[in-house]
Amino acid sequence: MACSDNSAHNAVKDYYGKVLSSTSDLKTSACSSRSAPHPLVCRIIKTIPSAVNDKFYGCGNPIPLGIEGKDVLDLGSGSGRDCYVAAALVGPQGSVTGVDMTDELLQTARENIDAFGTALGYTPNLKFVTGYIEELKAAGISDSSADICISNCVVNLSPNKPLVFTSVFNALRTGGELHFSDMYADRP
Repeated sequence: MACSDNSAHNAVKDYYGKVLSSTSDLKTSACSSRSAPHPLVCRIIKTIPSAVNDKFYGCGNPIPLGIEGKDVLDLGSGSGRDCYVAAALVGPQGSVTGVDMTDELLQTARENIDAFGTALGYTPNLKFVTGYIEELKAAGISDSSADICISNCVVNLSPNKPLVFTSVFNALRTGGELHFSDMYADRP
């Protein structure tokens, strides 16, 4: 699959990278959660730089609690808000890797790691890589490298969902978990 030539990928990259400049620019109300995240997650979100929070386009909270020391992979990490939350939850012994195809959002995610580290009191093991969620290996994600995979309203944007799940299965260690919040339809 030549992801970079795919019209669906290009439309998504254009919308999230060029059309939107903040959450208030969204053209839908579907990107919202029915309930607030856990109070611990809410406290962490308040410590995340506003540049990251302002460009959050998720539709829920796929991040489990009790993940200290785990290695987390975020599909379609965007500006990185869920990665930042996960980085606080995994602590200094864990790691978080965000994968996204949108350069503008990756720039925001990468530029704010140091400020977030200051708020945490340690430098988080947090990185963001450019790539497609259908081709995690091509993005530098090794097989059996993640304990937990999260995704927040991104799988629905993929033109090849079976390939996404195959990539996730390969990236997860034995016993690994996928946590996601998304929108699905049972018909075209």
